[in-house]
Amino acid sequence: MMTPPRAPPASRIRLLVSDIDGTLIDGNKELTAATRAAIVRLREAGIRLCLVSSRSVRGMRAYLDEIGNDGPAAGLNGGEIVAADGSVLETRPLAAEVARLAIETLTLNHVDCWAFSGDEWLIRDIAGPYVPRERRAVRFEPTVVASFERHIDRIGKIMGASNDYHLLERMETELQTMLGGDVSAHRSSPWYLDVTHPLANKARAARRLARLLGIDPSEVACIGDMDNDTAMLADAALGIAMGNAPPAVAAAAHFVTATNDEDGWAEAVEDLILPRAPDGAATEGKP
Repeated sequence: MMTPPRAPPASRIRLLVSDIDGTLIDGNKELTAATRAAIVRLREAGIRLCLVSSRSVRGMRAYLDEIGNDGPAAGLNGGEIVAADGSVLETRPLAAEVARLAIETLTLNHVDCWAFSGDEWLIRDIAGPYVPRERRAVRFEPTVVASFERHIDRIGKIMGASNDYHLLERMETELQTMLGGDVSAHRSSPWYLDVTHPLANKARAARRLARLLGIDPSEVACIGDMDNDTAMLADAALGIAMGNAPPAVAAAAHFVTATNDEDGWAEAVEDLILPRAPDGAATEGKP
C-alpha cells in the first residue's frame, strides 16, 4: 500500500517544540549567543517555545531556567509533563513487568542499564563509561543501587548506554519487537537507548504541550536530531531536522537546517519559523 503524500509545511506557526541535546544546545552543552538571540526574537514575534527531551525534567531544569521558560515542558520523551512552575501535570511509568524484561534484556546483552524514577537517576555501576558524560549533561548526581527492583513500579525511563553503537541499534529493534505496544524504544544518541511507556513519545508530547497552550496542531513546528525525534518531526505541521541528524531522521522532516555546532537552531528560527509568525499572535493559555 502506498504511503499518502505528506502535507506541505504550515504557513503559520504559533508554537515551536524543541529537543535539547544535539538541537537547542551545541556540542559543549551550551546555548550559543545566536540561539539566545533567536529565543528573544521568537518571543517578540509572539511564538511560544516549549522544550521536550529524553532527559528527566530535573535534568532539563538548567536549560529551562536559561531560556526563561514560561510554559509547559516534557521530559523522559513525554513520560513526564510539567507546568511552567514545575508542578507535575502527567506521568507515565513503565509497567513493572515490562521494566523488568527490558532491564534483563539489556543486562544480558552487556549494556549498562540506568533507570529514571521521579527526580532520581538510578545506576548500578558508578564506574560505567558514560556516567561522567551524563553527570555533566544533567548537572546532578546519580543514586547508586544494588538493584532496580525497589523502584520497578515507578520507572519513567530505562536507558541503555554503550559504546557499541551497532549493538544499541540492534537492541532498539529487539526490545521494540519483543515488547511490542508496551514500550517506545528509540535511541536518543548513538550511545543511548531510551525505553519508555508507549504513550511517552515526543509526537504525543508535542501535541499535549500545544493543547495546554490552546494552540492548534496545525500551527506547531518541531525541531530535533535523533531517532526519538522522528515521530515528532513527521507529525509536525512544520518539521525541521538538524544538520547532524541521521538520514532517516532528516527524511521525516520538511526541512534540514545546519548542525547544532553551526547555529542550526538559530538559523531555523530566522529562516523557517519567524517568516511564519502570525500577526499579533496571542500569548494566552499559559498553564
